[in-house]
Amino acid sequence: MTGQDWMEKDFYAVLGVPKDADDAAIKKAYRKLARQYHPDQNQSNASAESRFKEIGEAYAVLSDPEQRRQYDAVRAMAGGARFSAGPGGAGAGGFEDIMGAMFGGGGSAGRGGPRVRYSQGGGAGPGFEDILGSMFGAGGPSAYGSAGPTGFNAPTPGADIVAQVTLPFRAAVEGTTADLEVNGRTITARIPAGINDGKKIRLRGKGKPGVAGGPAGDLVVTVHVAPHPVWTLDGLDLRMTVPVTFAEATLGTALTVPTLDGSTVRLKVPPGTPSGRSLRVKGRGVQTASAKGDLLVSVQVVVPQKLSKKAKQALETFAAESDGEDIRAGLAERAAE
Repeated sequence: MTGQDWMEKDFYAVLGVPKDADDAAIKKAYRKLARQYHPDQNQSNASAESRFKEIGEAYAVLSDPEQRRQYDAVRAMAGGARFSAGPGGAGAGGFEDIMGAMFGGGGSAGRGGPRVRYSQGGGAGPGFEDILGSMFGAGGPSAYGSAGPTGFNAPTPGADIVAQVTLPFRAAVEGTTADLEVNGRTITARIPAGINDGKKIRLRGKGKPGVAGGPAGDLVVTVHVAPHPVWTLDGLDLRMTVPVTFAEATLGTALTVPTLDGSTVRLKVPPGTPSGRSLRVKGRGVQTASAKGDLLVSVQVVVPQKLSKKAKQALETFAAESDGEDIRAGLAERAAE
Protein backbone atom coordinates (compact mmCIF):
# COMPACT_ATOMS: atom_id res chain seq x y z
CA MET A 1 0.00 0.00 0.00
CA THR A 2 1.30 3.49 -0.81
CA GLY A 3 1.13 6.75 1.11
CA GLN A 4 -1.44 7.96 -1.40
CA ASP A 5 -3.64 4.97 -0.46
CA TRP A 6 -3.41 6.00 3.17
CA MET A 7 -4.53 9.52 2.31
CA GLU A 8 -7.60 8.18 0.53
CA LYS A 9 -8.69 5.46 2.93
CA ASP A 10 -10.33 6.10 6.31
CA PHE A 11 -9.46 3.02 8.33
CA TYR A 12 -11.38 4.29 11.35
CA ALA A 13 -14.54 4.44 9.24
CA VAL A 14 -13.85 0.94 7.88
CA LEU A 15 -13.86 -0.46 11.43
CA GLY A 16 -16.61 1.88 12.58
CA VAL A 17 -14.63 3.35 15.49
CA PRO A 18 -13.78 6.97 16.41
CA LYS A 19 -10.30 8.31 15.78
CA ASP A 20 -9.52 8.30 19.50
CA ALA A 21 -10.56 4.66 19.96
CA ASP A 22 -8.27 2.65 22.21
CA ASP A 23 -6.67 -0.67 21.30
CA ALA A 24 -9.42 -2.71 22.97
CA ALA A 25 -12.17 -0.95 21.01
CA ILE A 26 -10.31 -1.41 17.74
CA LYS A 27 -9.74 -5.11 18.40
CA LYS A 28 -13.37 -5.64 19.41
CA ALA A 29 -14.65 -3.93 16.27
CA TYR A 30 -12.26 -5.91 14.08
CA ARG A 31 -13.25 -9.27 15.55
CA LYS A 32 -16.93 -8.55 15.10
CA LEU A 33 -16.56 -7.47 11.47
CA ALA A 34 -14.05 -10.20 10.60
CA ARG A 35 -16.47 -12.89 11.75
CA GLN A 36 -19.32 -11.26 9.84
CA TYR A 37 -17.44 -11.04 6.55
CA HIS A 38 -15.12 -14.05 6.85
CA PRO A 39 -14.95 -16.02 3.55
CA ASP A 40 -16.00 -19.20 5.36
CA GLN A 41 -19.31 -17.51 6.21
CA ASN A 42 -19.76 -15.90 2.80
CA GLN A 43 -19.03 -18.47 0.15
CA SER A 44 -18.77 -17.07 -3.42
CA ASN A 45 -19.54 -13.56 -2.19
CA ALA A 46 -17.07 -11.21 -3.85
CA SER A 47 -18.43 -8.17 -2.02
CA ALA A 48 -17.96 -9.82 1.39
CA GLU A 49 -14.46 -10.95 0.41
CA SER A 50 -13.51 -7.40 -0.58
CA ARG A 51 -14.97 -6.06 2.67
CA PHE A 52 -13.04 -8.68 4.66
CA LYS A 53 -9.79 -7.53 3.05
CA GLU A 54 -10.58 -3.89 3.83
CA ILE A 55 -11.24 -4.81 7.45
CA GLY A 56 -7.98 -6.74 7.73
CA GLU A 57 -6.08 -3.89 6.05
CA ALA A 58 -7.52 -1.36 8.50
CA TYR A 59 -6.80 -3.52 11.54
CA ALA A 60 -3.25 -4.26 10.40
CA VAL A 61 -2.46 -0.55 10.49
CA LEU A 62 -4.51 0.63 13.48
CA SER A 63 -3.45 -2.25 15.74
CA ASP A 64 0.23 -1.40 15.31
CA PRO A 65 1.11 1.70 17.39
CA GLU A 66 3.90 2.87 15.06
CA GLN A 67 1.93 2.37 11.86
CA ARG A 68 -1.11 4.02 13.42
CA ARG A 69 1.01 7.07 14.36
CA GLN A 70 2.37 7.30 10.81
CA TYR A 71 -1.09 6.81 9.31
CA ASP A 72 -2.56 9.57 11.49
CA ALA A 73 0.27 11.88 10.45
CA VAL A 74 -0.31 11.24 6.76
CA ARG A 75 -4.06 11.73 7.14
CA ALA A 76 -3.48 14.97 9.05
CA MET A 77 -1.28 16.27 6.24
CA ALA A 78 -3.87 15.32 3.66
CA GLY A 79 -6.64 17.07 5.57
CA GLY A 80 -4.86 20.41 6.11
CA ALA A 81 -2.20 20.63 3.39
CA ARG A 82 -1.81 23.79 1.32
CA PHE A 83 0.03 22.94 -1.89
CA SER A 84 2.60 25.47 -3.05
CA ALA A 85 3.27 26.27 -6.68
CA GLY A 86 6.73 27.51 -5.93
CA PRO A 87 8.98 29.35 -3.49
CA GLY A 88 7.14 32.07 -1.60
CA GLY A 89 3.78 31.17 -3.15
CA ALA A 90 0.41 31.17 -1.49
CA GLY A 91 1.10 27.79 0.05
CA ALA A 92 4.33 28.70 1.77
CA GLY A 93 4.44 27.18 5.24
CA GLY A 94 1.91 24.46 4.28
CA PHE A 95 2.38 20.93 3.01
CA GLU A 96 6.04 21.39 2.03
CA ASP A 97 6.90 22.68 5.47
CA ILE A 98 5.24 19.71 7.14
CA MET A 99 6.98 17.21 4.89
CA GLY A 100 10.29 18.96 5.31
CA ALA A 101 9.93 18.89 9.07
CA MET A 102 9.01 15.21 9.05
CA PHE A 103 12.02 14.14 7.01
CA GLY A 104 14.53 16.59 8.39
CA GLY A 105 14.62 18.81 5.29
CA GLY A 106 14.25 22.05 7.18
CA GLY A 107 11.07 23.41 5.59
CA SER A 108 10.31 25.56 2.52
CA ALA A 109 12.44 28.11 0.69
CA GLY A 110 13.25 31.14 2.75
CA ARG A 111 13.76 29.17 5.93
CA GLY A 112 17.01 27.59 4.91
CA GLY A 113 17.96 24.02 4.19
CA PRO A 114 17.10 21.80 1.19
CA ARG A 115 13.64 22.03 -0.25
CA VAL A 116 11.45 18.92 -0.51
CA ARG A 117 9.83 18.47 -3.90
CA TYR A 118 7.00 16.03 -4.61
CA SER A 119 4.99 14.83 -7.54
CA GLN A 120 2.88 11.86 -8.51
CA GLY A 121 5.80 10.21 -10.27
CA GLY A 122 7.76 11.29 -13.29
CA GLY A 123 8.57 14.74 -11.84
CA ALA A 124 11.96 16.21 -11.36
CA GLY A 125 12.03 15.38 -7.68
CA PRO A 126 11.10 12.29 -5.71
CA GLY A 127 7.38 11.41 -5.87
CA PHE A 128 5.09 11.50 -2.82
CA GLU A 129 5.00 7.72 -2.79
CA ASP A 130 8.81 7.60 -2.89
CA ILE A 131 9.03 9.88 0.13
CA LEU A 132 6.59 7.74 2.08
CA GLY A 133 8.47 4.68 0.86
CA SER A 134 11.57 5.90 2.63
CA MET A 135 9.41 6.57 5.66
CA PHE A 136 8.03 3.05 5.88
CA GLY A 137 10.74 1.05 4.17
CA ALA A 138 11.13 0.08 0.51
CA GLY A 139 7.82 -0.13 -1.23
CA GLY A 140 5.78 1.21 1.71
CA PRO A 141 3.60 -0.91 4.01
CA SER A 142 1.59 -3.66 2.38
CA ALA A 143 -1.51 -5.02 4.09
CA TYR A 144 -1.81 -8.15 1.96
CA GLY A 145 0.47 -10.68 0.39
CA SER A 146 4.24 -10.73 0.70
CA ALA A 147 5.22 -8.19 -1.99
CA GLY A 148 8.03 -5.89 -0.88
CA PRO A 149 10.39 -6.18 2.06
CA THR A 150 7.81 -4.80 4.49
CA GLY A 151 4.83 -6.83 3.27
CA PHE A 152 2.79 -8.98 5.66
CA ASN A 153 -0.30 -11.13 5.64
CA ALA A 154 -3.67 -9.77 6.71
CA PRO A 155 -4.66 -10.71 10.27
CA THR A 156 -7.09 -13.62 10.00
CA PRO A 157 -9.12 -15.19 12.84
CA GLY A 158 -8.26 -18.76 13.74
CA ALA A 159 -10.70 -21.56 12.99
CA ASP A 160 -13.11 -22.89 15.59
CA ILE A 161 -12.55 -26.34 17.09
CA VAL A 162 -15.53 -28.58 17.88
CA ALA A 163 -15.61 -31.13 20.69
CA GLN A 164 -18.16 -33.27 22.52
CA VAL A 165 -18.58 -34.33 26.13
CA THR A 166 -21.06 -36.72 27.79
CA LEU A 167 -22.07 -35.97 31.37
CA PRO A 168 -23.82 -38.09 34.01
CA PHE A 169 -27.37 -36.86 34.57
CA ARG A 170 -26.74 -35.50 38.05
CA ALA A 171 -23.62 -33.62 36.91
CA ALA A 172 -25.67 -31.93 34.20
CA VAL A 173 -28.34 -30.95 36.72
CA GLU A 174 -25.96 -29.66 39.38
CA GLY A 175 -23.26 -28.17 37.13
CA THR A 176 -19.68 -29.34 36.86
CA THR A 177 -16.39 -28.86 35.04
CA ALA A 178 -15.00 -31.03 32.26
CA ASP A 179 -11.38 -31.37 31.13
CA LEU A 180 -11.02 -31.58 27.35
CA GLU A 181 -7.90 -32.61 25.43
CA VAL A 182 -7.61 -30.30 22.42
CA ASN A 183 -4.55 -30.38 20.16
CA GLY A 184 -2.33 -31.51 22.99
CA ARG A 185 -3.76 -28.96 25.45
CA THR A 186 -5.97 -29.62 28.44
CA ILE A 187 -8.82 -27.11 28.57
CA THR A 188 -11.22 -26.97 31.49
CA ALA A 189 -14.79 -26.12 30.50
CA ARG A 190 -17.29 -24.95 33.10
CA ILE A 191 -20.67 -26.62 32.59
CA PRO A 192 -23.58 -24.60 34.01
CA ALA A 193 -26.25 -26.26 36.14
CA GLY A 194 -29.27 -27.52 34.25
CA ILE A 195 -27.65 -27.88 30.83
CA ASN A 196 -29.83 -29.95 28.50
CA ASP A 197 -28.77 -32.65 26.07
CA GLY A 198 -27.45 -31.24 22.77
CA LYS A 199 -26.68 -27.76 24.08
CA LYS A 200 -23.44 -26.09 22.97
CA ILE A 201 -20.91 -24.16 25.04
CA ARG A 202 -18.58 -21.71 23.30
CA LEU A 203 -15.17 -21.03 24.89
CA ARG A 204 -13.84 -17.82 23.36
CA GLY A 205 -10.25 -17.86 22.13
CA LYS A 206 -9.68 -21.56 22.84
CA GLY A 207 -9.69 -22.66 19.20
CA LYS A 208 -6.92 -22.55 16.61
CA PRO A 209 -4.57 -19.56 16.73
CA GLY A 210 -5.09 -16.68 14.33
CA VAL A 211 -2.82 -15.77 11.43
CA ALA A 212 -0.64 -12.64 11.39
CA GLY A 213 -1.93 -11.41 14.72
CA GLY A 214 -5.56 -12.32 14.13
CA PRO A 215 -7.63 -13.51 17.11
CA ALA A 216 -7.79 -17.19 18.01
CA GLY A 217 -10.90 -19.16 17.15
CA ASP A 218 -13.30 -20.64 19.66
CA LEU A 219 -13.79 -24.08 21.15
CA VAL A 220 -17.40 -25.19 20.65
CA VAL A 221 -18.41 -28.04 22.97
CA THR A 222 -21.59 -30.04 22.38
CA VAL A 223 -22.86 -31.46 25.67
CA HIS A 224 -24.64 -34.81 25.83
CA VAL A 225 -26.48 -35.87 28.97
CA ALA A 226 -26.66 -39.54 29.92
CA PRO A 227 -30.26 -40.73 30.51
CA HIS A 228 -31.57 -41.33 34.02
CA PRO A 229 -33.99 -44.16 34.86
CA VAL A 230 -36.43 -41.80 36.64
CA TRP A 231 -35.93 -38.16 35.65
CA THR A 232 -35.53 -36.21 32.44
CA LEU A 233 -34.52 -32.57 31.95
CA ASP A 234 -36.85 -30.04 30.35
CA GLY A 235 -35.13 -26.67 30.58
CA LEU A 236 -34.83 -26.08 34.32
CA ASP A 237 -37.73 -28.46 35.09
CA LEU A 238 -37.33 -32.08 36.11
CA ARG A 239 -39.87 -34.53 34.71
CA MET A 240 -40.81 -37.95 36.02
CA THR A 241 -43.63 -40.45 35.47
CA VAL A 242 -45.44 -42.09 38.41
CA PRO A 243 -47.75 -45.10 37.93
CA VAL A 244 -51.17 -45.08 39.64
CA THR A 245 -53.98 -47.60 39.68
CA PHE A 246 -57.31 -47.04 38.00
CA ALA A 247 -58.95 -46.69 41.40
CA GLU A 248 -56.37 -44.10 42.56
CA ALA A 249 -56.83 -42.02 39.43
CA THR A 250 -60.61 -42.27 39.65
CA LEU A 251 -61.10 -41.74 43.36
CA GLY A 252 -58.04 -39.59 44.01
CA THR A 253 -55.07 -40.31 46.22
CA ALA A 254 -51.90 -38.89 47.80
CA LEU A 255 -48.51 -40.01 46.54
CA THR A 256 -45.03 -39.84 48.04
CA VAL A 257 -42.49 -39.35 45.27
CA PRO A 258 -38.67 -39.09 45.47
CA THR A 259 -36.75 -35.95 44.53
CA LEU A 260 -33.29 -35.65 43.00
CA ASP A 261 -31.68 -34.50 46.26
CA GLY A 262 -32.67 -37.73 48.03
CA SER A 263 -35.67 -36.40 49.92
CA THR A 264 -39.37 -37.00 49.15
CA VAL A 265 -42.37 -34.82 48.48
CA ARG A 266 -46.10 -35.43 49.11
CA LEU A 267 -48.29 -35.04 46.03
CA LYS A 268 -52.07 -34.97 45.86
CA VAL A 269 -53.75 -36.64 42.89
CA PRO A 270 -57.27 -35.17 42.47
CA PRO A 271 -60.21 -37.53 41.78
CA GLY A 272 -60.79 -38.15 38.09
CA THR A 273 -57.17 -37.47 37.06
CA PRO A 274 -56.65 -38.82 33.52
CA SER A 275 -53.58 -40.78 32.51
CA GLY A 276 -50.84 -38.49 31.20
CA ARG A 277 -51.75 -35.41 33.23
CA SER A 278 -48.78 -33.58 34.77
CA LEU A 279 -48.85 -32.32 38.34
CA ARG A 280 -46.41 -29.53 39.27
CA VAL A 281 -44.35 -29.27 42.45
CA LYS A 282 -42.90 -25.75 42.65
CA GLY A 283 -39.19 -25.23 43.19
CA ARG A 284 -38.13 -28.88 43.22
CA GLY A 285 -36.40 -28.88 39.84
CA VAL A 286 -32.98 -27.57 38.80
CA GLN A 287 -31.60 -24.80 41.00
CA THR A 288 -29.20 -22.15 39.69
CA ALA A 289 -27.93 -18.94 41.22
CA SER A 290 -30.73 -16.95 39.57
CA ALA A 291 -33.64 -19.35 39.06
CA LYS A 292 -35.39 -22.54 40.20
CA GLY A 293 -37.17 -25.08 38.09
CA ASP A 294 -40.12 -27.25 39.07
CA LEU A 295 -40.76 -30.96 39.41
CA LEU A 296 -43.36 -32.16 36.91
CA VAL A 297 -44.95 -35.49 37.80
CA SER A 298 -46.83 -37.22 35.00
CA VAL A 299 -49.54 -39.64 36.14
CA GLN A 300 -49.75 -42.92 34.26
CA VAL A 301 -52.74 -45.17 34.88
CA VAL A 302 -51.60 -48.79 34.93
CA VAL A 303 -53.94 -51.40 33.48
CA PRO A 304 -53.72 -54.68 35.45
CA GLN A 305 -52.63 -57.67 33.42
CA LYS A 306 -54.38 -60.20 35.66
CA LEU A 307 -57.62 -59.90 37.66
CA SER A 308 -59.02 -62.01 40.42
CA LYS A 309 -62.55 -63.29 39.98
CA LYS A 310 -63.95 -60.73 42.41
CA ALA A 311 -62.06 -57.89 40.77
CA LYS A 312 -63.35 -58.88 37.36
CA GLN A 313 -66.91 -59.04 38.64
CA ALA A 314 -66.52 -55.60 40.19
CA LEU A 315 -65.30 -54.14 36.90
CA GLU A 316 -68.14 -55.76 35.00
CA THR A 317 -70.59 -54.22 37.44
CA PHE A 318 -68.88 -50.85 36.96
CA ALA A 319 -69.05 -51.19 33.19
CA ALA A 320 -72.75 -52.01 33.37
CA GLU A 321 -73.42 -48.97 35.54
CA SER A 322 -71.56 -46.82 33.03
CA ASP A 323 -73.44 -48.24 30.02
CA GLY A 324 -74.78 -45.58 27.71
CA GLU A 325 -71.88 -43.13 28.01
CA ASP A 326 -69.99 -42.93 24.69
CA ILE A 327 -66.52 -41.73 25.52
CA ARG A 328 -65.56 -41.83 21.81
CA ALA A 329 -68.42 -39.68 20.62
CA GLY A 330 -67.44 -37.45 17.69
CA LEU A 331 -64.16 -39.25 16.97
CA ALA A 332 -65.15 -40.32 13.45
CA GLU A 333 -66.44 -36.83 12.62
CA ARG A 334 -63.21 -35.19 13.78
CA ALA A 335 -61.17 -37.71 11.83
CA ALA A 336 -63.07 -36.78 8.66
CA GLU A 337 -62.23 -33.07 8.95
